[in-house]
Amino acid sequence: MSGPQARVRVREMVLADCDRVALIRVRGWQSAYRGLMPQQHLDAMDPAADAERRRAMFARPREGVVNLVAEDEGGEVVGWACHGPYRDGEVRTADAELYALYVDAGRLGTGVGRTLMQESVRRCEGAGHARMLLWVLKDNARARRFYERAGFWPDGAEEPFDVDGVAVPEVRYARPLTG
Repeated sequence: MSGPQARVRVREMVLADCDRVALIRVRGWQSAYRGLMPQQHLDAMDPAADAERRRAMFARPREGVVNLVAEDEGGEVVGWACHGPYRDGEVRTADAELYALYVDAGRLGTGVGRTLMQESVRRCEGAGHARMLLWVLKDNARARRFYERAGFWPDGAEEPFDVDGVAVPEVRYARPLTG
């Protein structure tokens, strides 16, 4: 179902979801990051290779990392989010981090992303984290508006994200949690 009232069910991702999640992630990058990072990098992204990486991650799960999918009323996976401990370099901190959140392009604006975000926040609060952080491309205005509507705000931290030798600036957003 699409439209503003799309109903989705959020559940933990399983191995069988890897192909669909990879397709959503790769298409999400290719759409959202067009003009924000080198086009040759986006064009070279391969959903099959991404799915293989996801399957490998299932074989060696990282403690505290949670992968969620949103599925529509027909059972089709239409979004994916991943969160876990905040990564400060190689050190994991007591804060939570939203590592990724992608929605099928045909479902943007239907509430899928909001539903995934709410569930990630709920789980991070339940795990006792005091705040949740995320990194977003500085020039990704649509994503920044989405995160701000979800209660996140830039905290002043910035860093370049290197893509094929090109620095793509990211900004960090933070949100206090009530857990």
